[in-house]
Amino acid sequence: MPSAPSPFATAAARGLSVLGHPGLLMPLALALAGHGTDTPRRWLWVALATALAVAVIVGVYSLWQVQRGRWEHVDASQPHERRQLNRLLLLLLCAAAALLWALGQPPALAAGPLLAALVVLLAHLLRRWLKVSLHAAFAVLAVALVWPALPATPALALLACGVAWSRRVLGRHTRTEVLLGLLLGAACGAALQTWVV
Repeated sequence: MPSAPSPFATAAARGLSVLGHPGLLMPLALALAGHGTDTPRRWLWVALATALAVAVIVGVYSLWQVQRGRWEHVDASQPHERRQLNRLLLLLLCAAAALLWALGQPPALAAGPLLAALVVLLAHLLRRWLKVSLHAAFAVLAVALVWPALPATPALALLACGVAWSRRVLGRHTRTEVLLGLLLGAACGAALQTWVV
């Protein structure tokens, strides 16, 4: 049985887990990806506002479920909590993609929420056997959003590694769940890069 992490490791893991939370990281990556590109600013603002709206709705919903006593933690660690969270995420991400498409956004911007929804759908389908780390998946997807043009890419890649480590240290996921999250994020990130190019 592995020994308990030190208080410093636990504090560092909590910080990385919060910093790498998909609700914070994805809008940040989207904002970074739009910086210095020739994409019109109005499109970037709409995409960023959509990502922030998804994050806020999920955050408020999670807190509401905890306050009502239906969830133990905003992390949605229990199977029934994860099922509810995945369904909400799927709905919101598909709605975000449809909205971006209807507003005439470039296909690459509308593809982002659809690929994120694909990550959530795959995690949802695998939920009976494992709890795929969405933190890890979205951390890698965030790297794909800024790859390879921005100087922030190595920092985000390092953060993705830190997020994966943090989920293990905090005991939120097994090694397999974290690795699967990283692989799903990388696969969807590669698909996004292919779409952009």
